[in-house]
Amino acid sequence: MDLRINDLLAEVLRLGASDLHIGVGHYPCLRIDGELRPFPDLHPLEREDVEKLISEILQPAPLESCHQTHELDFRFTYRGSDGKAARFRGNCFYEMGNLALALRLIPIRIRTLQELGLPKCLLGVTEQHRGLFLVTGPTGHGKTTTLAALIDEINRNRQDHIVTIEDPVEYIYNSQKCIVHQREIGLDTKSFAEALRRVLRQDPDVILIGEMRDLETISSAITAAETGHLVFATLHTQDAAQSIDRIIDVFPPHQQQQIRIQLSAVLVGICSQQLIPRPGGGRVVGTEILFANPAVRNCIKEGKTNQIKTLIQTGANSGMHTMEQCLADKVNEGLLPMDTAMAYAYDPKDLQRILFGQN
Repeated sequence: MDLRINDLLAEVLRLGASDLHIGVGHYPCLRIDGELRPFPDLHPLEREDVEKLISEILQPAPLESCHQTHELDFRFTYRGSDGKAARFRGNCFYEMGNLALALRLIPIRIRTLQELGLPKCLLGVTEQHRGLFLVTGPTGHGKTTTLAALIDEINRNRQDHIVTIEDPVEYIYNSQKCIVHQREIGLDTKSFAEALRRVLRQDPDVILIGEMRDLETISSAITAAETGHLVFATLHTQDAAQSIDRIIDVFPPHQQQQIRIQLSAVLVGICSQQLIPRPGGGRVVGTEILFANPAVRNCIKEGKTNQIKTLIQTGANSGMHTMEQCLADKVNEGLLPMDTAMAYAYDPKDLQRILFGQN
């Protein structure tokens, strides 16, 4: 099979796919609007096919590293026959003794909050000068893209020093009014925790943490927010209350009350999001927005996170809404059918109540 990786990457761009999957015994697959679709005119790949395709984008040294460690994160730039460039994030790994590859397209242009269909109230977050703001949700549902829009808004409108810590670097920010330094795990620093230990000596105003993965990273993020920096980060959690519980539960029991007090003081807000397929193609973003007003801070401090959803439901005047309130709006606007909205609701009964007035 005379198949080249550039042929597959060209199809990613032509069809508007977000991901490309390659593995032994499988058809090459694209993820389009959240669904995996095999290339219909290709055969399942043999071991030699996969190794050849991977060798076309990995230099011998990183490929040897992958052979040694059995997995590798990387990024690269692809340039099509028309001269246009596209960036990809990749993970090369072993499965059943064979190499496999997953590639994610990283758009070159950073879209605005408005272009992404995100709530206007998020613009207020970019005007903050200290605190912690979280973007949460499942993998592949646009968290990095939302953070990029927030950082780009600051970059265009403030005169600050922005430091990002990512694994790997995805969107590239060209310094505009701000100075932007981007640090990549493995290339520029050993780990998130190590980078965060050093970042406060780099005179940052804004810090972006690609992902809060462990106790040390979360602790350092809270400390950075306490010491007068605006910190953005992601978590793989569902709703706002679950995100708060996840942060607190990472710490040993004897520290949790102190963390509740610290988190209640520094939290700016949480945007929980998911990308939902639309009939006929494309996806629409569903969001749950929490802002840390005095009532929310008090719930965090006292460990009453079960009351936070009620505060979000009644916080419309400050820009807050639950996922169900957002989905109800999408249904009423004709953007989503009822069955799809129900499938993506955190609480389907609450969505029914909003739409039909059921108790």
